[in-house]
Amino acid sequence: MVDPQVLKHGEWDVITPEIAGWEFVTFQVKTFGDGETVELPADGNERAFVNLHGDLVVTADGTEYRLGGRDTVFDGLGHTLSVPRDTAVTITATPGAELAIASAPATERHEVVLVTPDEVGSATRGAGNATRQVSTPMSPDFPADRLHIVEVWTPGGNWSSFPPHKHEHDIDGEAQLEEVYYYRLRDPENGWALQRVYSPERDFDLDVPVRDGDICLIPWGYHTTVAAHDQDLYYLNVLAGPAPKRTLQAAEDPALAPARAKWDDLGTDPRVPFVPVRP
Repeated sequence: MVDPQVLKHGEWDVITPEIAGWEFVTFQVKTFGDGETVELPADGNERAFVNLHGDLVVTADGTEYRLGGRDTVFDGLGHTLSVPRDTAVTITATPGAELAIASAPATERHEVVLVTPDEVGSATRGAGNATRQVSTPMSPDFPADRLHIVEVWTPGGNWSSFPPHKHEHDIDGEAQLEEVYYYRLRDPENGWALQRVYSPERDFDLDVPVRDGDICLIPWGYHTTVAAHDQDLYYLNVLAGPAPKRTLQAAEDPALAPARAKWDDLGTDPRVPFVPVRP
């Protein structure tokens, strides 16, 4: 398995297991041209579709599902459509629409499920300058096989995915999960954030700036993200792994986990939630 890595916008198209050096997660962001239709064949992968911009129609099992309602990822929560294995899909969209497409091999076939912004809602997590807004349209109790989908919004200057955590071993309290971070900035030209992935046991430390459209592939290691001052950050997490039960269990860095004990005294950042529930 390869080391965690960041791929810059324009340097990647479709992230496959072969490119990532792992086994489960495939990911891409598709921008639709005028009149363009995308057809995906029925195969052994379950898929998740998350609208990033524009309006889209996804047809699966003979039913049309409409996704859309936000001009950018900062204008509202997303629609997420979960499509099981052995299901062909046809997608049409308004010109310029952006759609995140994730997939992973599945053994069980579930129903098609559309999760709307009103249904999923969001939660405020952390405290102080570790406050962020989180929406989990495909959580551990979601009727899917392996895929998990999480949307996270972090105000400028705040830390996210904190305390740093990892999910690389299938042991009590931790699950082995491959993870994609896909970043968008409210200011796409000037905005940036910092991503850290590190592993004391592997003598590894990746510290790199990330910008709009970049992607981070995390097969292992503790990880955390911080948005630059005045630079609001969004990232889409896609996770999947070999665990027989759906879980997002993670092990926190024991050196930094005690920060949680201080959160009750800090209170939450009043800027959160700053993305409305209704798109």
